[in-house]
Formats: sequence, C-alpha cells, structure tokens
Amino acid sequence: MAALTIAVFAAMGASGCQGQSAAAPAPTPRLTTQLIKRPGRPPLLAIEPSQVPGMSFTEVRKVALPDVLEANGVVTFDTRRVAKIVARVSGRIEASPIAVWDQVRKGEKIVQLYSPDFMTAEAEYLQSLSTASLSKAPQMAGTGDLAKAMVQAARTKLELLGMDYRDIMKLQTPQPRVWIRSPISGTVIKNQAVIGSQVNPGDVLFVVGTLNKVWVTAQVYEDDLARVHEGQELQAVTTAFPNQVFRGTITRISPDIDPQTHTAAVRCDVENQGLRLKPGMLARVRILTKPGYALVVPQGALVFDTDSYYAFVRSGEDAVERRKVDIGPWSEQGYTRVISGLKPGERVVIGQTLQVNALWHRAVEAGS
Repeated sequence: MAALTIAVFAAMGASGCQGQSAAAPAPTPRLTTQLIKRPGRPPLLAIEPSQVPGMSFTEVRKVALPDVLEANGVVTFDTRRVAKIVARVSGRIEASPIAVWDQVRKGEKIVQLYSPDFMTAEAEYLQSLSTASLSKAPQMAGTGDLAKAMVQAARTKLELLGMDYRDIMKLQTPQPRVWIRSPISGTVIKNQAVIGSQVNPGDVLFVVGTLNKVWVTAQVYEDDLARVHEGQELQAVTTAFPNQVFRGTITRISPDIDPQTHTAAVRCDVENQGLRLKPGMLARVRILTKPGYALVVPQGALVFDTDSYYAFVRSGEDAVERRKVDIGPWSEQGYTRVISGLKPGERVVIGQTLQVNALWHRAVEAGS
C-alpha cells in the first residue's frame, strides 16, 4: 500500500513538472541589426517588420496645391529709396538739429560742417564770377566763353564738396561753415553726426530712407518657381496688423538657389499704407498663381537626428535605407512637404521610426 502511494505521488509530481514546462513562455526573438553594405551606394539595414510591433510602410505621394502660393517674407528698405549723407571734406561737425527717426524733407539742413576746404573752393568760385564779369568789357572780347567755363567748373567743385545749389547762389564771401542738406525726403535711420567730432572724406554722417514703398523679400521653394513670375500680384500680411492687407508686385526673382533651404528669394514692391510696415518685420506673402503639386509624407515617417530629418525607405522585403530628407512647412493635415531626398511611389517606414533609427545606430556601431 505504501509503495502504491509513493508511486501515485511520483506520477503526480512528474505530471506537474511536465505541465509547468509546457506553460513557460517562449523566449523573445532578438532583433537583427545587420548592415548590408553596397559598393558605391548607401548601406541597408536588414530588418524584419514583424520584429518591430507597430512598424508599417506608407507611400510617398504627390498632392495638389491650391492656386494661392504662400511664403514667408521679411520687410526691408527699397535700396533705391535710401540715401547716405557722407562727409566730402576734412573738418569738424559744428551743428546738427536732426536726431535718428526724425522725418526730414528734401533740401532740409541736417548738419553744419567747418572746413578750410570750403573757403578755398568758395574763393575760387567768387574769383571766377569776378573774372566773368570783367570779360564783358570791350577790351576783354573773346574771353567770355572761357570765363563761363571757369564759373561752371568752380560751381561744380562746390557741389562735389557737398554744398547745395541754392547756398552757392547766395554766396558773397568765403565761409568755412557750410550746411549740408538732405538729398531726399524720408526717415533718418542712422545718425553718426556727433557735434564737435572730426570727419574725413567718406565718413557716413546720416542715412535717410523713404518708407512709402518697401520691399518684401519672400523665400519660395524651388519646386514652386515655375508658378511665379515678375509682374505677378501678391498680398502681404503681418502679425502686427493681421487685418490689413498690403498689396504689391513681384519685381525680381533671385538667379540662384540657397543650397541649404532650396529656396529662391523673390523681391516684391509693396505699397506701405500708413507707413505701418517697418524694415525687419516678418510677413506672410500670398501669391495668386496656378495650381501645382507637392511631394508629401506623414509627419510620423520622419525622424530628427542631430541636425537633419531622415526617412527609412523600403528596399526589398526585409531591408530599409536611411535617407536624409529636406522638408518644407508642416501642413495642417499632418503631412510634411518633401523638398528633396524622396521620390513619388517610394515606401517609407511609418510608426516606430525612433526605434528603427536606434537599430540603425546599433548596427553602425556593431559594424565599425
């Protein structure tokens, strides 16, 4: 009886051990992280999609763009409406009633300079006037043309030194102090005229700019350049005045492409209503144009690593290629515009891109 009991318990123990062994979970398969090297081509990462839960593929595709092309821009001065007032003599600044940001009119006195160079040139001019007057005498017949040429040359010299024509006409005696006048109407955007300081020819004293018309320089992606042309009308909106539309025209398109952003600068002449647009302001430009197309992928198909975006492009059944991608602005539908790096119809990893990127780095380290 005792032997039978022992046999029964032994059988039960053996049966229990077998049951526990059958219920033990299977070991998790290890992810393969092998690089497949290809001569003259980027390597591939060997990976089975079934080993990465949640990993799948999506297709790179083209989508239609609206007939309004939007781009980011910056307001700048129209350089054709900016004037630098520079010293043309060696001397000293005696007076200046103008400060930065002041509005000045064309011909308004802005700085007084003291220089012996003025006296020398003024004396030559007054002497030429005296000679021209004497040339009218009968005994000086035939010298009139020469005298007139001398007057004109002396007057031109004074103008080149910075004297205004109306001040030259009023000149009676040589004076070392001369007022320099603004050549245009506008806003003083730079003032370097400090009373009492010495100046030399070429020193910039003032910069005056006109703001009734400004430039908005927008950055347009190279894929969209076929949709824009000179003479095209546009609208610009700023965050400072979101309810006001500034209208303008495209006047120039840059002849080169920025290799970093794959954009071309487009210069627009814009009417500055109320002088509200200030140089340096950011603007959103809307260009009315023909519909176009853009290459897009879901945002989840991209991974940012170090300083660039990357996508993993399917190559065969069990391998992917890590490829650098240049992108445009994010869209509202959760897609990203692809500027370069991918082609229509290619399939890229969607979901678990961070894990796939980590596997890529592990494979690179193992292969180095």
